Amino acid sequence: MLGAAKQVGRSAFLVKGDKTRILLDYGVQLGKTPGFPSHVKPKDVDGIVLSHAHLDHSGAIPLFFLKNRLPVHATDLTIELSELLINDFIQLSRFSLPFEYLELVNMMKNANGVKIGEKSKIGEFKISFLNAGHIPGSAIARLDNGKKSVIYTGDFNAENTNLLKAASTEWNEPDIIITESTYATADHPSREDVEDDFITFLKEVVDRGGVALVPAFSVGRAQEMACILKKKKFPYPVAMDGMALKTNDILMRYQEDLRDPDLFKKSLGSLEIMRSWGQRRRIIKQPSVIIAPAGMLVGGSAVFYNNEIARSSKNAICIVSFQVPGTPGRTLLEKGITLVNGKPRKVKAEVRRFNFSSHSGRSKMLDIFKKMKGNPKVLAVHGEAASCIKFADDLNELGFESYAPDVGFNLEV
Repeated sequence: MLGAAKQVGRSAFLVKGDKTRILLDYGVQLGKTPGFPSHVKPKDVDGIVLSHAHLDHSGAIPLFFLKNRLPVHATDLTIELSELLINDFIQLSRFSLPFEYLELVNMMKNANGVKIGEKSKIGEFKISFLNAGHIPGSAIARLDNGKKSVIYTGDFNAENTNLLKAASTEWNEPDIIITESTYATADHPSREDVEDDFITFLKEVVDRGGVALVPAFSVGRAQEMACILKKKKFPYPVAMDGMALKTNDILMRYQEDLRDPDLFKKSLGSLEIMRSWGQRRRIIKQPSVIIAPAGMLVGGSAVFYNNEIARSSKNAICIVSFQVPGTPGRTLLEKGITLVNGKPRKVKAEVRRFNFSSHSGRSKMLDIFKKMKGNPKVLAVHGEAASCIKFADDLNELGFESYAPDVGFNLEV
């Protein structure tokens, strides 16, 4: 156990077979300063399996390519999106990172793309990927060496969204399950109800002459918001900016990974694409909706829009993503304070949160384990401490040997 222990961030787990050691993810903790998982020597790793592109799972993998060559197995789409996100992380980091762009290049040279449902191999382990339904390209990984098997869920969502199909939950009697616990203590409201509330609110903001900012993760959430607006026939201008535009270009080449490619293409066709500062200065004065990364207001084009939109009570900021403690988005939600030109200011714009989660909620997660065949040992990770502990306790009551581990925990089977 190297990371994601009773927290959301720096996911990293080391699986040891008889002769092979495989690293499952190696991400960063995003906050005031980036946090990294516990150190593991590159020479002690035979390969890396990456569940999906989000930086809390992928962002520290270049550390293993300072001098070494290790195979990185992920879906083709995850490989492309990881390059996009990590490159942006390197360029925008205000801190000295322990790797540079060259290490990212080396990581990409050693990346092995695997399709959902196909098998690959690292040493003694056969690796297969199941759809995770979390973001485009995301996968649940199964590792099997003929003696024992491990399921690593990464982040998963077992319900359909507009953009993606639900995760596969047929996990075939593994010996160990490493599962996320992000929302293990709460159920999500009806997706349809949330979408309707979202559209109603956006119409109210635009009707009163305001601008609604939707800070959204560039990979997945921004595109999901665009799909909802198109599906619901939102009648007002919608703009999109930032790195989400690069993601759009990538997804157009991977339409087979999307639930409804036609809706996706129609949603893109209805957007005004922000390419210049002239456009940006105009759109913030025009009643409209602006979808822009970053989802936690840590950086990206959303910071510019936030500076402008936060100043007027006619405007609104719609939080549609999970906000890690310590991020500007979490501070905005909890205290109504944001940074305007680098200084803390009370927000005049209306702030509203909408639960568009790309993680399974409590009931859905428990249902998966109630139907589980076999008797795997379970590690509840990737959640705030209360969520991990509660989920492990719930699974113990169902008869599973379950833990909410700390960093350094070692489980043998």
